[in-house]
Amino acid sequence: MEILVNGTYCGKEQAGISVFDHGLLYGDGVFEGIRVYNRRVFELEAHIGRLYRSARTIALEIPLTPDEMTRAVVETVRRNELTDGYVRLVVTRGQGDLGLNPVKCPQASYFIIASTIQLYPEEAYENGLKVTTCSTRRNSHQTINGNVKSLNYLNNIMGALELRSTGADEGLMLTLDGYVCECTADNFFMVNKGRLCTPHPSTGALRGVTRAVAMRIAAEEIGLEVEEGLYTLHDVYNSEECFLTGTGAECAPIVEIDARPIGDGRPGPVTWDIIRRFRAYTQTPESGTPVYDE
Repeated sequence: MEILVNGTYCGKEQAGISVFDHGLLYGDGVFEGIRVYNRRVFELEAHIGRLYRSARTIALEIPLTPDEMTRAVVETVRRNELTDGYVRLVVTRGQGDLGLNPVKCPQASYFIIASTIQLYPEEAYENGLKVTTCSTRRNSHQTINGNVKSLNYLNNIMGALELRSTGADEGLMLTLDGYVCECTADNFFMVNKGRLCTPHPSTGALRGVTRAVAMRIAAEEIGLEVEEGLYTLHDVYNSEECFLTGTGAECAPIVEIDARPIGDGRPGPVTWDIIRRFRAYTQTPESGTPVYDE
């Protein structure tokens, strides 16, 4: 495995950053998780755009231009000879002192890992996932904007810790006002009466890249009305279908939430249509940036 660290490729055992890096000390940085399908980096332009928007919001100056970072991602995938896989792109505030002030970090650090991932086994897609509502509430977007994909995931981790010994595959997180936000690691969708519904980003839900693809497929290919709104658990329990989306999870059906069956307790037809169309899209030239000469 070859990992790019601040412009230099090195092996897994040699790759590292300083213990004084504020990404490690304070979770001060941003990242992207990106898939590779069929020798192409999936929706790379969207991922790079989000990375730089996140960095701008936290006043983090990335040492490469977006075009340079794009080429660095592609080259890292090429060096690791991946046809299908997963890329983790991380930019930290960089090395400073033990104080909190980010001004003491003169140069940001970055690294790119290209490897493989499988979040759920295939049976989970065939049979559907079980989800439980977390007591941990999602951070308010008035304090930490949910659309900054930062290195500080403690809020999500605290939600995920609640899944231990529950038998649930994922946790659903609510806002402080009790509105549905997102799962601990994925975006959340409901299908009801010809509409595809997903929490509005004002809840703190991330504007996920896979989320955007699913919404586009639903609207342009299937003809569903797509709605971003405010929803409660009452809406969730009475929906016809539910599913989640994420870079690692892709599109996965949900068949049970809080011991209540969703619909008839099986993956629904709209969900399966979106899954099939999403998987087909990942194999097309339009879906991503080519890694190897075509």
